[in-house]
Amino acid sequence: MNSGDDAASSAANSGPPPSLEWRFSQVFGERTAGEEVQEVDIISAIEFDKSGDHLATGDRGGRVVLFERTDTKDHGGSRRDLEEMDYTVRHPEFRYKTEFQSHEPEFDYLKSLEIEEKINKIRWCQPANGALFLLSTNDKTIKYWKVQEKKIKKISEMNIDRSKSPGINSPPSSNSPNRIVTNGVHADYLSNDFPFPAGGIPSLRLPVVTSQETSLVARCRRVYAHAHDYHINSISNSSDGETFISADDLRVNLWNLEISNQSFNIVDVKPTNMEDLTEVITSAEFHPIHCNMLAYSSSKGSIRLIDMRQSALCDSHTKLFEEPEAPGTRSFFTEIIASISDIKFSNNGRYILSRDYMTLKLWDINMDSGPVASYQVHEHLRPRLCDLYENDSIFDKFECCLSGDGLRVATGSYSNLFRVFGTSQGSTEAATLEASKNPMRRQIQTPARPARSMSSMTRGVRRGPESPGAEANGNAYDFTTKLLHMAWHPTENSIACAAANSLYMYYA
Repeated sequence: MNSGDDAASSAANSGPPPSLEWRFSQVFGERTAGEEVQEVDIISAIEFDKSGDHLATGDRGGRVVLFERTDTKDHGGSRRDLEEMDYTVRHPEFRYKTEFQSHEPEFDYLKSLEIEEKINKIRWCQPANGALFLLSTNDKTIKYWKVQEKKIKKISEMNIDRSKSPGINSPPSSNSPNRIVTNGVHADYLSNDFPFPAGGIPSLRLPVVTSQETSLVARCRRVYAHAHDYHINSISNSSDGETFISADDLRVNLWNLEISNQSFNIVDVKPTNMEDLTEVITSAEFHPIHCNMLAYSSSKGSIRLIDMRQSALCDSHTKLFEEPEAPGTRSFFTEIIASISDIKFSNNGRYILSRDYMTLKLWDINMDSGPVASYQVHEHLRPRLCDLYENDSIFDKFECCLSGDGLRVATGSYSNLFRVFGTSQGSTEAATLEASKNPMRRQIQTPARPARSMSSMTRGVRRGPESPGAEANGNAYDFTTKLLHMAWHPTENSIACAAANSLYMYYA
């Protein structure tokens, strides 16, 4: 049992931890009142690296922006200064590092199809030799980027021996043509008539080059293309540091980071007759510890855990996680709202968090009879499903995330709101926060039913708290402002979330 299980077990034994009080930390790209957001600036992906010292965002314009942490652990100064710092609340603070154009718009002439430059996913790879590595993908092409500091070399001194070059110090006469060409080389040296001394030039004087400043350079190391007929919805790194998977609607491919012209198809759900197609792949994720295991979700609300050691093509799953449909509840919208938009493993690999349109569900990979906890996110919108279908909001794909210790989960909603739930046994934590400089202004405390413990093995499933009663009918929601993308810092209670083109960061 590792640290994540220990944290959940100790929390279960000592009672649920107190609810967190979230505070605003930073915002990048804040909009002014009435400012119109450009489509290309809307953030479409967020990802922390494993250390939590770097954060990457991708947008619909194909750009990747990197941020680095500034509140370093190694504080200098006197002992008294360090003691005073212990009394202050420390939280991650980031600054802009660099940005680069990852993808450009393309056109598939064979299919007469435009390929958007929008970044669908970003995944950090293992750093090496002071350089950062990451994968980014749009609908069709994955790219492997290396970002590192390079010293800029500049000529600080020409190093000319003026005593032997009197012509340089004296101005040229009016009747003699100017024989200096634009690159600083005397034209006589370029002519074939210049006589070289018999013993060669006795001394060679070169300009003095110094490295005074550094610049961040992003270089595309590899391009993984032409392997997906459908839009790529997921990429995920293996714990072996050498391979990764990419998933589209019907297939999951396995790649080696060093080989860009070959991939292995490990999951294929495409039927012989496309009319028999009943579900598609919506998300895929490698197990964080076991490089042979991965999970993928479907549009029917199921999650399949597969073991690549069983066969080259993983047609059969090791475990199937799905919640049986309650009798008498089926409607036109049942399958649409059951579709899972995102899955995430907990850091210890024991649990899978899934997000469908209405709920967050927490699954124990050792128990496939049902989720260990279910948290209502959009239950109050059920009466408005017809309206949401007509304006296509019902197809919005919200992401989810877990805290590093596994004690809390979070996901986004409409009106730039996001929700944080406690997963410990007996926890009633259910915060509704707004992506603004005052995140608690929409917070309404309501009595909540306790969520089920992650460490409990009881088979019953309890439901988490529902949305605040003030917006129970959904009328107060703005469906044009939606918080789809968010990420939890791997070691601290800090959340980064995207509201249109703005990146908000909060800590507790």
